[in-house]
Amino acid sequence: MKSQGLASTEKLEQRARNILLFQLSKSPKSSKELSEILAKREIPTAIAEPLIQRFVEVGLIDDLAMAQSFVNHRRSQFKAKRVIAYELQKKGVEPALVEQATGELGDTDQEVANQAATKRLRALRNLDEQVIRRRLLGYLQRRGFSGEISSRAIGFALDGLKLGDDEHS
Repeated sequence: MKSQGLASTEKLEQRARNILLFQLSKSPKSSKELSEILAKREIPTAIAEPLIQRFVEVGLIDDLAMAQSFVNHRRSQFKAKRVIAYELQKKGVEPALVEQATGELGDTDQEVANQAATKRLRALRNLDEQVIRRRLLGYLQRRGFSGEISSRAIGFALDGLKLGDDEHS
């Protein structure tokens, strides 16, 4: 009887290990996300937690590296720092690691908003200026930028467009 219990525990451990490896091969995930995935797959906590801890020890799970990768990806999508921090917290990354990962952002939100507005303006330049302003404001605010930063970025982008038009006149 006891040997069957041991066999099922070993099978569960192997299944949990396979789930973790598969999830990590798809994309970096936080230890909390992986714990939740294992729980959904009905892996007991007594098996899941030591296994996750072992993966952390050998470096297969690294919340800081995952957070830094996530920050770089989201910044390339022109997301505001506070939105990125919020998304990391939702993924279960510890606040100290969130601060460390987002603290490494070299450029400010204003610079990123300026880049986003300038890039987005290319698709909108044939529209009326009021329509451009309204659409850019919505675009920037959906990415988490404040009204003040968004307004300055729109002004920056429109000034750049006007300078470009003057050169071609």
